[in-house]
Amino acid sequence: MRLSRGWARGLAAAGLLALSAAAHAVSFEVCDRPREPGVDQRDVMLRFAVVVREELADSGQDVALVARSGLDLHRLDVRYSHAAVVLKDNDNRPWAVRELYYSCEDKKPRVYDEGLTGFLLGTDDPETGYISLVFLPPGHAEPLRATAVDKHHALGVLGASYSANAYPFSTRHQNCNQWVMELLADAWGARDAPSETDADARAHAQAWMRAQGYLPTVFTASAHPMMWLADLVPWLSNDDHPPEELAHNRYNVSMPASIETFVRARVPGATRVELCHAGRRVVIHRGWDDIAEGCVPAAGDRVVELSSD
Repeated sequence: MRLSRGWARGLAAAGLLALSAAAHAVSFEVCDRPREPGVDQRDVMLRFAVVVREELADSGQDVALVARSGLDLHRLDVRYSHAAVVLKDNDNRPWAVRELYYSCEDKKPRVYDEGLTGFLLGTDDPETGYISLVFLPPGHAEPLRATAVDKHHALGVLGASYSANAYPFSTRHQNCNQWVMELLADAWGARDAPSETDADARAHAQAWMRAQGYLPTVFTASAHPMMWLADLVPWLSNDDHPPEELAHNRYNVSMPASIETFVRARVPGATRVELCHAGRRVVIHRGWDDIAEGCVPAAGDRVVELSSD
């Protein structure tokens, strides 16, 4: 399944591109449909989805954190732009991805369930793609699974306003990765009273994140592009960022890398698997370090050649 035209993908990535390149041409037509992959590219990505699904099944887990590459953010030294939660059984859909997306039609964020194949197809580069899976020990996996499938909890930490560069310690806006981080906080101890309001749930989640030492990704702009871009682009904002950070051209933003760094530090026994495809080569790497750019295997990596029949 492919996201419809009404759903924006890669908004956080697109917004961060603006941070790094006032001097570069950047398209803000993020609500346009991604370019369709060619027949061969689509075949590769469908077969890649099978490999990812097999990795999930072999894990013996019911839930995992998942991140995928999207827009080209190499000049920001960012590989992953979009994080979500993948569930073994969600409304009888095997390995469905629960994620936050911005609805361009409704002009608001929504929690959305998508098949794994559709999630992988939501990339701007069908030639080369990366997927990161983080598996958790039972004491952390089960609370996350229960919280993610509970619509009251999943929607309880959903913000009312989307901003691609949302500040992680403000409830004014939210991006897709921040929703995942607040969902983790909710699952692992932030929500202390079942009767609290949704606004309280987000505030408590952020207070828990801060108390647990969560550190968002910091981007430094070379100029002040966001000052005027925020007035022109509806999914960018400055009004939630501390003035002292804006004065130094710094933006603190939740990204998949900051979520994974937090989980690695806080959850003993958490493990990570990274998969990538380039052409018909798939590389499967186990560990917290990244596969080399270009999907180049290292010693100990498993390499799978996808058939073309």
